[in-house]
Amino acid sequence: MTIHDEIFLRRCFDLARLGTGYVSPNPMVGAVLVYQGRIIGEGWHQRWGEAHAEVNCIRSVKPEERDLISKSTLYCSLEPCFHVGKTPPCVDLILENRIPRVVISNVDPNPKVAGQSIVQLRAAGVEVVAGVLEAEGRQLNRPFFTWITAQRPYVVLKWAQSTDGYLSRTEERTAISGPAAQRLVHRWRSESDAILVGNKTALTDNPRLDARLYFGKNPLRVVFDAHGKIPPGHHLRDGSIPTWVLDGPIHIPDLLQRLAADRRAILLVEGGAHVLHQFLDGGWWDEIRVIENTRLRLGGGVAAPVLPTTAQLVLKQVLNDDWIRIFEQGVPAEVSALF
Repeated sequence: MTIHDEIFLRRCFDLARLGTGYVSPNPMVGAVLVYQGRIIGEGWHQRWGEAHAEVNCIRSVKPEERDLISKSTLYCSLEPCFHVGKTPPCVDLILENRIPRVVISNVDPNPKVAGQSIVQLRAAGVEVVAGVLEAEGRQLNRPFFTWITAQRPYVVLKWAQSTDGYLSRTEERTAISGPAAQRLVHRWRSESDAILVGNKTALTDNPRLDARLYFGKNPLRVVFDAHGKIPPGHHLRDGSIPTWVLDGPIHIPDLLQRLAADRRAILLVEGGAHVLHQFLDGGWWDEIRVIENTRLRLGGGVAAPVLPTTAQLVLKQVLNDDWIRIFEQGVPAEVSALF
């Protein structure tokens, strides 16, 4: 491994992020082809079911430089696929193009791959360097790793609170965050596969639960309505976006199993307090995102949840009057600050 390997793998990570919100439940993957320190091709997995990063990378090489492919190093943020899925195995493509060296960040945890591509490449005489910037690569694709290893969606809990710790006034729709933070939330929605609220939040706020303030896809909307109180004219019954209205008591394991069966790998839980507490009390969460408005004091109302002791702060950001804090489950990582 060299310093150049790290530089080009970080470029792979940057490319991979361009697929955010479009490739789930597949991982975000970037690939870069380098000849004598110069990038001659690069690509990323752009949409689920379409060409993988390695394919797009090799396709991007200019016709007059294609003879350099067999003399270059291929960098991949994740081990190339070994099995036939929506697309042919990328390991075969590497061998067909006689690429002599491959540098990988993470071994693919999918049992259909799980190091088999590395074994095949090495058996064919390809030099393979694996595990470069492994922690960064895993952080990039933590929802995918959860999806494969835990066989359930990656669960993100999100709430907005006043500076004195309240979600809203009692029985009243209460605007907490400012326009910039609202737009950020809509970006989070576009990056998720499903979004969940409880019956009380649905009735009090009548939310659309879409990503209209940000470009990208709308997630599946999910709401618990055990007693059939959500009326026909409600936004969640407008037919504009696929929506599940669940008519039973909240049972989180069953919900996660159903979402997994529908290939929904990232779940954003937006409340209300009762639903959030159930996920927190059961330990059914991977990430918590808290927006706190530093100017708004409610003086009472619905109290915000208490952060669990296992919540480790990994990011803090200021957006005008709003503080954004992101926590992960038991991951004592270095905190980054964006101001």
